[in-house]
Amino acid sequence: MPILSAVLCAFVVAGCSRPDSADQYTTWMNYGGGADQSKYSKLDRIDKSNVSQLSVAWSYATGDNTSYQFNPIIVDTVMYVLAKNSSLVALHAVTGEELWIHANLNGIARRGINYWESKDRSDRRLIFQINDYLQEIDAHTGQSIRTFGKDGLVDLREGLGRDPGTIARAQSGTPGAIFENLIILGASTGEGFLSTPGFLRAYDILTGDLAWTFHTIPQPGEFGYDTWPKDAYKYIGGVNTWGEISLDAERGIAYFPVGSPTYDYYGADRIGANLFGNCLLALDARTGERLWHYQLVHHDLWDYDPSAAPQLVTVNHGGKAIDAVAIATKHGFLFAFDRVTGEPLWPIEERAVPASDLPGEEAWPTQPFPTILPPFARQQMTSADLTPFFLNPDEREEWTRKIDSMQTGLFTPLSHLKATVTQPGAVGGANWGSTAANPATGMVYVRSIDWPSFYGKMIRQEAPDEQAEAAGPGELSGDALYVQYCQACHANDRSGGVGPSLVGLSARMQFNEFHQLVSGGRGEMPALHHLDEEAVQRLYRYLARLDRMSPQRTNDTVEGPVVASGGIPGGLELRKAPNLGSYGGNDFGPPYPAGVEAPSLRYFVPPGWGLEHPYLISPPWSTITAYDLNEGTIKWTRAIGEDKMAAAEGGKNTGVPRAQRNGMIVTATGLLFSTSKDGKIYAFDAETGEQLWAGDLPMGTEGLPSLYRVGGRDYLVVCASTPIRWSIDKGEGDEQEQAGQQGQYVVFSLPENVGQ
Repeated sequence: MPILSAVLCAFVVAGCSRPDSADQYTTWMNYGGGADQSKYSKLDRIDKSNVSQLSVAWSYATGDNTSYQFNPIIVDTVMYVLAKNSSLVALHAVTGEELWIHANLNGIARRGINYWESKDRSDRRLIFQINDYLQEIDAHTGQSIRTFGKDGLVDLREGLGRDPGTIARAQSGTPGAIFENLIILGASTGEGFLSTPGFLRAYDILTGDLAWTFHTIPQPGEFGYDTWPKDAYKYIGGVNTWGEISLDAERGIAYFPVGSPTYDYYGADRIGANLFGNCLLALDARTGERLWHYQLVHHDLWDYDPSAAPQLVTVNHGGKAIDAVAIATKHGFLFAFDRVTGEPLWPIEERAVPASDLPGEEAWPTQPFPTILPPFARQQMTSADLTPFFLNPDEREEWTRKIDSMQTGLFTPLSHLKATVTQPGAVGGANWGSTAANPATGMVYVRSIDWPSFYGKMIRQEAPDEQAEAAGPGELSGDALYVQYCQACHANDRSGGVGPSLVGLSARMQFNEFHQLVSGGRGEMPALHHLDEEAVQRLYRYLARLDRMSPQRTNDTVEGPVVASGGIPGGLELRKAPNLGSYGGNDFGPPYPAGVEAPSLRYFVPPGWGLEHPYLISPPWSTITAYDLNEGTIKWTRAIGEDKMAAAEGGKNTGVPRAQRNGMIVTATGLLFSTSKDGKIYAFDAETGEQLWAGDLPMGTEGLPSLYRVGGRDYLVVCASTPIRWSIDKGEGDEQEQAGQQGQYVVFSLPENVGQ
């Protein structure tokens, strides 16, 4: 049978037994499983009595050595995955057979895609972001839909109040949310001075027309404008939702975790509370009208932008059933509100916090503290919290001295007089993908990591025309550029950590795309727009030289049932990232717009320390915390995963460091599935936290698993494509062995006739 006919047959055959589309908890047709992002499933074939019998039903090799963070979606008998040089692949969800491949979608948002269908199911679309454009593919055929937008594309750099030619970054790594005939999007904007503003927007799925825009940095006359300097909307960036958007589809309310203003660590050019930065924001999903908001951090100076999906649950509160929304934060708090009115379920106190000693800075004098819900993460680090593992006596003495000389404590601003340790750090606490819930019982689950950030004394930087002549990034060699700008996140051997592996990058990415990535950033990677093109070329050549010395298997030519290739319908030329030039060292950024009132003085976090030492704090490094929001209590907390290096020194229940990109599924049968960075997927008793099963994976995993049913049988799928990094691994042993491996989508199920 021809490939296309086989695909259509698969849809038609499954259509007779497809679950009611109104019940979002029996399908996994969108990122996170459903509109409310609860990662909850009513599928009941797998339960506490048989989960230990799960085994691999089939697997699908990604065909390359890319670390994918992709959440598979399943429609009827078709599973959509990202594999084979960033290609969208349609697989048969029972056998793993390739149905079609839309190849080489380089620059596609990494975490997932959206699915939409018309009421009669004749029109089915896959919707995704790619290279700062919005694009659609026919879910039947894999072909681009040319009637969408302008010849198949919507330019996400337009409509942001800035010259599109100067915008280097506008899309998000997270796919957004579908509501009726709209796709609702956030953005990843970069984190330097004068980054892109993070407006929230909705587009018509059929036409690509802009339906509404919400200005997260208020303009004159808009609510919140008085919480900023008067010209801030002309130059401030960020205040963006780069994480997960949750929807109350019945009420038509969209809930956004809105991120920090930029620059993250110094805000002399944004004095004020800075609405709607660091807010839980509820908007009318049809119009973009603000319904309510709550600011979780005022005038953020710690990169504490929320990104985890707000969880929608019904709770028994004060003797009444209340539809609530709960949001977990990077700094270790869970906040809970009435979903409709925005009233806190329990009092939230504004408490005095330390002032800033940085010239020009005015830290907000108070911050919100929940009074009933306990924090799920440690919120300071002293030398007493040093790990009992790994350090020899000299190293322990050195780190004790360093940490004792540093300032610490929640909401302590960074200083130009002393170094600072923050706990949770900039990637600690709850992150994207790390919340789930049982909507009916009021149970909310939070995955968290204790990962401190170490900051040296803040460095003062004058405007470029006032600088004394000094060595800038344009004068550094490729290896020196890597050490200064890349090593902290990608490791000294390029194997990854905070960021993905860069091994084999030159074979996966041409220079133009690499230049766009470095200039504009992507996901959690900040934009390094102060590096001029010559510096980026030196960095790229350095990485390419290392790749030639240790070649990796790649798939430039995608094999299989390819129906289309590339993300450019009709041969359109994608706009390249602008070359903003070099404005001096330390990412000073471009100049302020002419005529605005803004200080020329800026302070920066110095290179070094940063996120390079996730294991220095004592374990557990990663945990799951179960909250009962009927009572406002923590029901249980447990470590997730086991660190092999710590176990070799006698450690138990350590959790895994660097585990900020994992996800969970909660089931109606009382199970909690969770991925982990140790190469396993776990099943826990959702009531007690007891481990019931662990499934081995060929590699580590990032992103969310999915649960689906075909033909009365339930399946659990997880993407395992990330090399495992233990606490102090330096590219030796397991990690080195995995460096050239292909990832796999691994599908687990019960044996035939079990649970049916």
